[in-house]
Amino acid sequence: MRLFLSTFVNKVDKKGRVSVPATFRTSLADQPFAGVVAYRSFTAPCIEGCGMDFMERLSDSTQQFAAFSPEQEDLSALIFADARQLSWDPEGRILLPEDLLAHAGITESAAFVGKGQTFQIWEPGAYKAAEAEIRARAFQNRPTVPLRPRSPAPGGDGR
Repeated sequence: MRLFLSTFVNKVDKKGRVSVPATFRTSLADQPFAGVVAYRSFTAPCIEGCGMDFMERLSDSTQQFAAFSPEQEDLSALIFADARQLSWDPEGRILLPEDLLAHAGITESAAFVGKGQTFQIWEPGAYKAAEAEIRARAFQNRPTVPLRPRSPAPGGDGR
């Protein structure tokens, strides 16, 4: 399973190019598409990012809704119609489209924020404020995570 970890802030050039963190590129190296998938978040002022494998899982998951239902139609428009396949260049940069940059308020630099199986791209100051709110909420609510049992490795005993 690929994981996107940590937060990296990289410069955005005048053309909208930004370097994807090396660890994120490594996580996506085995994908048939050499790049990332990105779309405007519908829950925060940021860009959602992932690999094509995660997009396929999202597509499969939206099939739980009735065909042509409002939920299925809305999610299809918000995610799939808005998603872009952004290839990286030889230097590991992607070109962020203008509407994605505007949605996130990104101008001079971008914060790549690991979210486990996905990541987000934020304007660094906006992320710092959002992170403070998240930490305050977590301190107040004390969320817990039920750990799922590990799947046994081939030939292993699951420990």
